[in-house]
Amino acid sequence: MTDTTTQKGDHMTDAPLLADRAPRLPAGSPDPAHDRSASTGLAVHGLRKTLGGRAVVAGIDLDVAPGELVSLLGPSGCGKTTTLRMVAGFLDADAGSVTMGGRDVTRLGPERRPSAMVFQNYALWPHMTVTQNVAFPLRTRRVPKAETAERVRVALELVGLTHHAHAKPTAISGGEQQRVALARAVVQEPDVLLLDEPLSNLDAKLRVSVRDEIRRIQQRLGITTVIVTHDQDEALSISDRIAVMHEGRVEQIATPETLYARPSTLFVAGFIGVTSTVTGRFLAGTAAGHGSDDTVLVRPEQVTLCADSPLRATVSRVLVRGHFSEVVLAADDAELRAYVSGPAPAVGSETGVRLGEVLVYRDGLLTEVVR
Repeated sequence: MTDTTTQKGDHMTDAPLLADRAPRLPAGSPDPAHDRSASTGLAVHGLRKTLGGRAVVAGIDLDVAPGELVSLLGPSGCGKTTTLRMVAGFLDADAGSVTMGGRDVTRLGPERRPSAMVFQNYALWPHMTVTQNVAFPLRTRRVPKAETAERVRVALELVGLTHHAHAKPTAISGGEQQRVALARAVVQEPDVLLLDEPLSNLDAKLRVSVRDEIRRIQQRLGITTVIVTHDQDEALSISDRIAVMHEGRVEQIATPETLYARPSTLFVAGFIGVTSTVTGRFLAGTAAGHGSDDTVLVRPEQVTLCADSPLRATVSRVLVRGHFSEVVLAADDAELRAYVSGPAPAVGSETGVRLGEVLVYRDGLLTEVVR
């Protein structure tokens, strides 16, 4: 059970922004925040890295627009964290280039790049207070004390941690530690924000809360952002676009809506959302226009239970998902899944099945959409 004090401490306030502290300019003057936003962005081309004799990153191309949040999504070992570390400058690339705000930073160390990184383990100094942790990167750059104090104060307001300014990291919750790491990154006013599995150490409830706050802060500050995750729900909920990685390459990059509705490969289709995969032979006569040996993908929301359909199936399982049920159906050698909002049919009962839109794949690639 989550402690109520922790829940209260992990709730962020709608604090003032760093940008809100900029002085007002005379009428007609250029807006520096607008000019800065227009100059930021990230471009990665032909990025490669071999580790232990294996091509961990095998040629990554990625363009992130100013103010856009892009997730690198994929299973463990697909190369997403290695890619992020090369973008940040903590790992040298074997080939390729990294450009930030139109400037080639490929050969620069992390301290010379206009980026800041939030690590998976937060990387906080346990002997320092929250304020000292957030101020650390400014102190190493010899930012004047008065400016450092003000920037730290505003950053802590932004993430809702002013009440913990003098606490040590060990005295606050995991969600609050994550927010300290985020404040330490944004206090640097980076052009590019990089986050490596920032929510993996939090419990399920906190992941949702902190995830939403990261998105809120990113959108309000307008920071170009890349986040690494293996959690599809996390990527789908906060990203402008998602790059799905597999074996060191980007399989597809698209908006969350496009990735779900039109996955370009079977790997992407199987990694994003719940799917049923059957052969074209099984669907012969119900979804014409495909080959019998094609692979056909069906989303649960495209499966309707109806008594008069010639396609018959037996209910093998019913999974309660809260306000709806996921019904698992067995039909010959195939397994289909359907979402039912009302009363679910009994396990073992027979029902008719009608299919809506199905995706047809040949040699692993999307070739046809059949309705």
